[in-house]
Amino acid sequence: MPQRVPTMTASATVQLDQVNPRLDGQPAEEIIRWASESFGGGLAMTSSFGAQSAVMLHLATRVVPDIPVILIDTGYLFAETYQFVSQLTDRLKLNLKVYSPRIMPARYEALHGRTWEYAEGLDHYHEVFKVEPLQRALEELDVKAWLAGLRAEQTDHRATLRPVEVQDGVYKVHPILRWSRKNVGEYLAKHELPYHPLVEKGYASIGDTHSTRPITEGQDEREGRFSGLAQECGIHLPQTKAEDDSRMSSGL
Repeated sequence: MPQRVPTMTASATVQLDQVNPRLDGQPAEEIIRWASESFGGGLAMTSSFGAQSAVMLHLATRVVPDIPVILIDTGYLFAETYQFVSQLTDRLKLNLKVYSPRIMPARYEALHGRTWEYAEGLDHYHEVFKVEPLQRALEELDVKAWLAGLRAEQTDHRATLRPVEVQDGVYKVHPILRWSRKNVGEYLAKHELPYHPLVEKGYASIGDTHSTRPITEGQDEREGRFSGLAQECGIHLPQTKAEDDSRMSSGL
């Protein structure tokens, strides 16, 4: 029986240096339950509805059935992704909240070009199409903490994370941070959950149509994203150096 981690009131400051040693190694369901009890109605989650997103959606909604699920719709998602969103929303009865950039894709390309094709432009694209819509969602939904399905083995940045961090003034909780790709596959099989339909075509990490490609056997799952220009899209990176430093502090 896993040891329960003491919860905080929804208004309390979470002391990261105290909470993280207790949460690290706990089952994902216990981490989600701790977040729900600590942040109450201020808890939400994000989902890209990517390759293995059914895992976090299933885990979270088993503990918090009506948790707001934030999807950032860039307007460049695959048709299969939109179909996957519909499938999982119906099956899991998701409380889906869709946010989009303030500029239409056609207008952006006319004014700025295909900026995702070079490093500096990719940062601008991510800011406009992903970071700003997410920040707007967190503010409008009054989110105090959000669940994210990051895993330590996915990128160098994610390998540095702890179960609970602070990003841009909001607590961020990683219930499956220590899971392996094998753990994910076993969970999907056990609960008869689907992978994204593009997985069977060789896609291991799925985002926008213009910056996602299949990988070959033996390649890392993130090698199919951003044409090698980046590992992260910006959503999961602090937007200021001060916020990055705050991950090492004891609280918000």
